[in-house]
Amino acid sequence: MSALLEIIDLHVSIHEKEILKGVNLVINRGEVHALMGPNGNGKSTLAAAIAGKNEYVITAGRILYKGKDLSDLSIENRAREGIFLGFQYPVEIKGVSMTNFMKTALNEIRAYRGEKPLTATEFLARMEEKKKVVELTAKLSNRSVNEGFSGGEKKRSEIFQMAMLDPEMAILDETDSGLDIDALRVVAKGVNTLRSDRNAMLVITHYQRLLDYIIPDFVHVLYEGKIAMTGDKHLALDLEEKGYDWVKSQLGL
Repeated sequence: MSALLEIIDLHVSIHEKEILKGVNLVINRGEVHALMGPNGNGKSTLAAAIAGKNEYVITAGRILYKGKDLSDLSIENRAREGIFLGFQYPVEIKGVSMTNFMKTALNEIRAYRGEKPLTATEFLARMEEKKKVVELTAKLSNRSVNEGFSGGEKKRSEIFQMAMLDPEMAILDETDSGLDIDALRVVAKGVNTLRSDRNAMLVITHYQRLLDYIIPDFVHVLYEGKIAMTGDKHLALDLEEKGYDWVKSQLGL
């Protein structure tokens, strides 16, 4: 069986500055991968390149998703194909209700797949089911998307959106950033509930604490634009204890 996501010798630049310098990564269905590393070493750049943000220019290498090269797919069609990017800093969309936003997004994906739109009854039933995944209250779901939300509420809202869209490949860029312990628990519970044999997740984080709740199959360290180390969950514990200077020493730098 082919990998769900395969990244081959990927080089990416932004504003003519090379950030990724030959990343190789294979993610199969049913797997959760954690990506760690110091600031400025390319973690968010990798997420943006997979999602298809225009300002991130692939200068060499390939990204294969379900065996297909993503080069010619727009950011919108990558989303329709089942790639979800959870932002480090989710944006507010004033004047757009969460209900209308999710109904439009979900039916766009269904149309792309040649499926009929959900009826109002089907959509509301799905929404009620998925709200329970992240303990999203009616008070939040009835407001405009992320408008006036706290940091924790925005992250909870994003996991709810992921639950609604049911992506095959979810990329969570520092979802734990700014979360208190209760919000972290709720978000992690949502992520774990959504794990299945048909999807995969790439969780980008600075901190080992998230990985106490979301147990990864693999942990990768992105350092100076390349994946420098790969291991299991114990690698995250080593990083927490020894810091990134330890990575440098292991690499002989």
